[in-house]
Amino acid sequence: MIENSLDKIIEDALREDIGMGDVTSESTIDENQISRAIIIVKESGILSGIEIIPRIFSLVDDEIEIKIDFESGSLITNKTIVANIIGPTRGILMGERVALNFLQRMSGIATLTHKFVHAVSHTKAKITDTRKTAPLLRLTDKISVHHGGGVNHRFGLDDMVLIKDNHISAVGSIEKAIVTVNNYLSEKNLNLKIEIEVDSIEQLKQVLSIGKVNRIMLDNFLIDEMKIAVQMINNKFEVEASGKVNLQTVKEIAETGVDFISIGALTHSVKALDISLEIIETYARKN
Repeated sequence: MIENSLDKIIEDALREDIGMGDVTSESTIDENQISRAIIIVKESGILSGIEIIPRIFSLVDDEIEIKIDFESGSLITNKTIVANIIGPTRGILMGERVALNFLQRMSGIATLTHKFVHAVSHTKAKITDTRKTAPLLRLTDKISVHHGGGVNHRFGLDDMVLIKDNHISAVGSIEKAIVTVNNYLSEKNLNLKIEIEVDSIEQLKQVLSIGKVNRIMLDNFLIDEMKIAVQMINNKFEVEASGKVNLQTVKEIAETGVDFISIGALTHSVKALDISLEIIETYARKN
């Protein structure tokens, strides 16, 4: 399933970029020219997405051969060569941008995730992502979070119940929202986890009096409030912290005793890792 989804994403990306063909390469480069190229990382970080690079180039030109020297999740440093490529020059250049777009974005997400994971490594807290991903790239975005040492939250609206403030407002109360959800899951015979978002100690008290959820999200709680909330929950439910999380605040948040810290910035504000493809040798095809 995942493999098929990845192939669809890759095919759509190539179709978007290539269109009717690479007119620049076709008009400047002889079809019989062969090149050797490298993919080189130009800043330290966590590599992600390298396994899909051969799949990209194979769809462009099946004569292209690629040797991958590192696995996704590897810590890489500046000037590290992560792949060697040999094949028709036109094909290499045709697949270059799509390959780098995936590799740079995915490695950027993995690198940022790793920084957060390292910052809370002395606690039990796990760093998790959100649905704030690039449209149609949720799968690759979340794969990258995993490569960075994080864990994935729900992939979509259909694999977990997350009762948020707007659901509560629309239904009328926390109690009605929880009861309605549990009745619905029972009627549909669905075995899904239930999480509910609270934004105050008062709302938390209501949830604790009702129960029937698996996880409680503490949304934009101050540190002192979060400590109180964790004590009140007392390991009866999983606890997730969300809101105002950055590399300066995440350590203190983790030390309150929460189980998960969700961070939208992992995927919605990522800085691409500096990676490039460089042709290092060209020659004519041997007959």
